[in-house]
Amino acid sequence: QVQLVESGGDLVQPGGSLRLSCAASGRTFSRSAMRWFRQAPGKQRELVAAITSGGSTDYADSVKGRFTISRDNAKNTVYLRMDSLEPEDTAVYYCNTNHPITGYNYWGQGTQVTVSS
Repeated sequence: QVQLVESGGDLVQPGGSLRLSCAASGRTFSRSAMRWFRQAPGKQRELVAAITSGGSTDYADSVKGRFTISRDNAKNTVYLRMDSLEPEDTAVYYCNTNHPITGYNYWGQGTQVTVSS
């Protein structure tokens, strides 16, 4: 069983920055790939960024150069640093992982990011 708890969402002006955190329970975090998704109103959930257990990263084209995903295995936490935020980044951001053995998919409850002046 894995629980994911996101935090850090807020209202921010265009051009601003935020850092989201996702704290994971359990003992498999260091062996698990971690992902951030987002879902804007009326749109499908989309993959924003991913980081493997070894630290390799990948990003959606829309956020490359502005967002940075990182992880701290000692704290069982994955982060999403978001810079140069745009109104189009407004969405609920979700943390996601698959159990490294069972493959079971886990989601957090989401954290709201609103970019508006």
